[in-house]
This record gives sequence, C-alpha cells and structure tokens, in this order.
Amino acid sequence: MEKEPRRLVNYATLAICLVLIVLVYATFFQSNDTLIGSWEYRLSNSRSNLSSERINIDADYPQEFLLRRLVRGDDRVRFDFDGFSCHADVHSEVCVANKPVRIYNKGLTVYVYDDQPQVERIVRPYARREDETAMKFVSPVQILHGNSTIRPPAACNFTHNVTAVVFSSKGFTGNVFHEFNEIIIPLFITTRHFRSRLKFVITDFELWWVQKYNRVLSHLSGYDVINPGDGSVHCFPGAVIGLKYHNNLALNITDIPGGYSMFDFKQFLKESYNLKINHVSEIRKPVLMLISRHNSRRFLNEDELVEMMEGLGFRVTRAEPERVSNLDEFAEVVNSCSVMVGAHGAGLTNEIFLPAGAVTVQVVPLAHEWVSTNYFGGPAKAMGVQYLEYKIEPEESSLFDAYGKDHPVITDPETVISKGYYAYRSVYVDGQDLKINIERFKKTLIEAKQILETSTPFDT
Repeated sequence: MEKEPRRLVNYATLAICLVLIVLVYATFFQSNDTLIGSWEYRLSNSRSNLSSERINIDADYPQEFLLRRLVRGDDRVRFDFDGFSCHADVHSEVCVANKPVRIYNKGLTVYVYDDQPQVERIVRPYARREDETAMKFVSPVQILHGNSTIRPPAACNFTHNVTAVVFSSKGFTGNVFHEFNEIIIPLFITTRHFRSRLKFVITDFELWWVQKYNRVLSHLSGYDVINPGDGSVHCFPGAVIGLKYHNNLALNITDIPGGYSMFDFKQFLKESYNLKINHVSEIRKPVLMLISRHNSRRFLNEDELVEMMEGLGFRVTRAEPERVSNLDEFAEVVNSCSVMVGAHGAGLTNEIFLPAGAVTVQVVPLAHEWVSTNYFGGPAKAMGVQYLEYKIEPEESSLFDAYGKDHPVITDPETVISKGYYAYRSVYVDGQDLKINIERFKKTLIEAKQILETSTPFDT
C-alpha cells in the first residue's frame, strides 16, 4: 500500500521535469537566432530537402519572432521594449513594427499605434540611400509612431492578417543590375524567412516592374501585391518598411535571418524560374552567350568575335537588348549556357542564372577596373561561377582614335575621374566602344574552355 503513493510522486516529479525541459528548450531556441540560423545553414549546405525543411522550421513561428529576427543589437532591445525600432546604415533604412499598423495616403503614411506621444520619421524605402540621384525618384514614407488625437489614422478599408512589407519600385529600376542589387536581393534577405506569410505594399508602383518580376514576388509572398495608389486604408498586424542591403549582388550569411547564402538565393531563382540545369557538366556542347550591346561599350567587330568563338567549338547565342527584356524566358536561356561573355555593363547581372561551374568572361574597358571587379567579378565566385577578365589595351578602345595615344584620357584616366562621376561617365561609360584584338582575346576563351572541360559538380 505504501508503494502506490510513492509511485504517484515519482510520476509527478517526472512530469514536472519534462515540462521544465520543454520550457528551457523553447526559451533557448527562441532567444538564440544565431544558433537557429547556423542549423538552417547546415541544412542548406546538405542540399537536401531545402525548401520543405525550412518551411517546417519557420512555419509555426509567430509574427513577433519572425520580425524580431530582422533586428540586432540595441535595436532589438528597443524592439522588445515597445514593438518598434528603426535602423539606418549607408545604403538603406529599415523600420520594423510588431504592433497594429495602418497604411494610407497612397501608401506614403504608416501609422504605428503606441500609447506614447506621437513621433514622426521619414523613410525612403529603397536600398540606395547614399545616392541622391536614385533617391530623387523614391517617394518618402511618413511613419507616425505613437498615440495622437491631432492626427488620428483613417478607418480601415481592408484588414489583413499577415505582415506588410513596404518598399519602392522606383530608384534605378529599368537597369537589371540595380533591380537585382537594390530590390530583388534585399527583398530576399528581408523576407525569405517569413515563408510567404506577408504582403508586399509597393510604393511608386510600376506595373511593368511587377509583371517583370512576378515569379520572384509570388515565390516570396503567398498573396497578390498591393498597389496603394487608389488611396485605400490597409491595416496589418505588423510591418517592415524598407529592405536590408549588404553589398553588390551579395548576401552576408551571418546577417540574414536563417543564414541564407548566395547558394540559397540561386536555388530560390532556380525554383522561381523553373531552371533545369544544375551544373555546367550537364551541357554536352558548350554554349556561349555573347551580351550584344547597342549603345555604349559595343563590340565594333562583333561578327569577327562570333566567328572566332564558333571556331573554338562554341555554339554562340547573342543576347540582344530586346531578347533580354522577357526575363521569364531569358533566365532559361542563360541557364542553358556554359559561358557568358560581355563588356562591363548591366547585362552581366544575368550571370546569376548561369549553372554552377559556368564561366563569366568580363571584358574590362579603359578605366573600368574597380567597377568590373566589385560589381561582377567578386559576386560571380559566390554564385559558384568561374570568372575571367579580359582587360583591353588602349588600342582596343574607341577613345584611342578619338583622343590620340598621348592624351590623358588614355595615359592617365585619374585626371578625368578626379573631376567627378559625370565627367567619368561621359568619357568612359557612355563614350567608349571596343574593337577587340581577336587573337589576344582567343587565349582567354581557350582558358574558359579548359575550365569547362575540367569542371565537375564537386568543384563548386
């Protein structure tokens, strides 16, 4: 008879211990984003069941947790205290609200409720904060945080049950490099861990841009985008205003919720655009895409280049400007290529669709060394793409004939660069075409072909 009460006590003690273990486990993992991120990163590196695993990881987390992962350091303390914080750096400004918000005035006013006196903050939600030219096209968003009887928010026309993400589709859009660099990659960085449980509110709404990137938008959000231009009042349980930015075509894995890498971003693009080829070794006869420019930095002897490339055994496809405009189709074409060749310019951004192990060959015009390396050279390696540069000789530039071999434009580009960006641009960016030395350039393409012949899936 004495054993029965003792057994009950033991069961009760065991139950209490189990509850405590569960509570400690939950508390630890909800407070340690770095550990969760590193675990997710290991999952991504395993390259198995990537999407389904991460959906299960994030699907059950509440809005507060997902929003909190966008906030670091002292901003997190502020966020935990009153559910709202903003952080600004050189490139971008991002505000995060874990409390009811109302978005009105054509999306340009965001009211964040609080019982404190109202504070106003102005944010331009585009990741090019340091560039005055870009920001002239971006409308300011007014954030009213607090309680005010003087300027109360309008009544809701539409009430949503997921987080809002507010960003602009203006800035330098119309240029594919800037579209990926300042909107698409920052959008992925900021929102991927929400697993489509959010709605995009796009200020400065550009229908053509939304249509162009519909596949990306629909894979990051499970809802139609909101064009706030009709003046309706949209109410949300929380919001992110602005997008996080890291560097040129770059993702800093240690500063992204979930620890996403460039590999994860490329996998995301592969799923979004239904790209079939994983590695360049799957392409039997090497295909070379030549970026054909019609304005500045044209290849003046392009037909001779194509003849030489075909002589080396490449099947050449030219990327004309009108062909590039349909991104849904063009992404698949790029994914079927082994090599991409182009003079420095926005078209090289499409290297992001190349299969792993492919080669980007960037032709570097005069005075383009820094931008070539930093915009496309460095990022290519993170994409799993091999990278080669062909730096032209002065004689291969149209500037050589225009100014003469002894002019400072040829011998000392710094004298032009020191006069400012617009002086540099008028000469070297807009005023320069290229006549490539066929025999000299042939050596670079032979090197590219040798890389392809030795490339295996295990190299990337």
